[in-house]
Amino acid sequence: MRGIICYILCVATDFGVSILLSRGPACAKIVCMKVYAISDLHLSAVCNKPMDKFGAKWSGHLEKIKEDWRAKVSMEDVVLLCGDLSWGISLEEAVPDIESLADLPGRKVFCRGNHDYWWHSISKVRAAAPDDTFYFLQNDCVKFDDVVICGSRGWCCPGASDFTPQDEKIYLREAERFRLCKAQVEKVRTEGDTLIVMSHFPPFPVKYEETLFTALFSEMDAKKVVFGHIHGDNYFPFRSTHAEIEYILSSCDKVNFSLVSVL
Repeated sequence: MRGIICYILCVATDFGVSILLSRGPACAKIVCMKVYAISDLHLSAVCNKPMDKFGAKWSGHLEKIKEDWRAKVSMEDVVLLCGDLSWGISLEEAVPDIESLADLPGRKVFCRGNHDYWWHSISKVRAAAPDDTFYFLQNDCVKFDDVVICGSRGWCCPGASDFTPQDEKIYLREAERFRLCKAQVEKVRTEGDTLIVMSHFPPFPVKYEETLFTALFSEMDAKKVVFGHIHGDNYFPFRSTHAEIEYILSSCDKVNFSLVSVL
């Protein structure tokens, strides 16, 4: 069970737990942080690339996601968005898509996807955040209460049907980026903290075999790994457990445009 840090009189904090005190002898109400995930929204407010060309189920997909989001998420909660947020080519084109999430409750944590062409300078991306509920990860981490979240893009892995010799170099480079995440996690993690890893790409082939990514996640003692990238009729297990780590697929069309529970 996760530890609870208590702040009295609703003090605004970056932590996931608050206490609301009543005036009478009744005890405090404790609100515990929950973590959800969704990915591959592929928004296109500026570049006009609607997703319903991939099927009628995509029609109005952002509204479906927002409805489910508001039904589940409180201000103390965290939502992980594992890449491919916007079809925008430049940051300027992506900003309206980022801002479309600003009216939603909770803290939003992002990692980059292979179609996030607008994501170049991390400092500029972070400067474009609509408010302080947006966190953009690039080979680093963020900590809420006793939950540490790190993230990087990842890449397709050896053993995957689409892996080519040209992918090897990128695969090795992305493994190094997760090692950078590990170094940052070690700076903030304390005993009892839960580690969640975000990756855009699945960190192993559809038929599980260990990869540089999964070996590193085991070394990091991660509890959950959340990813996206898989769409349509392509099969991949929604939830699977390997070496005591739960791997969770969060591509929005694969999860019926609803947030999946992580913690």
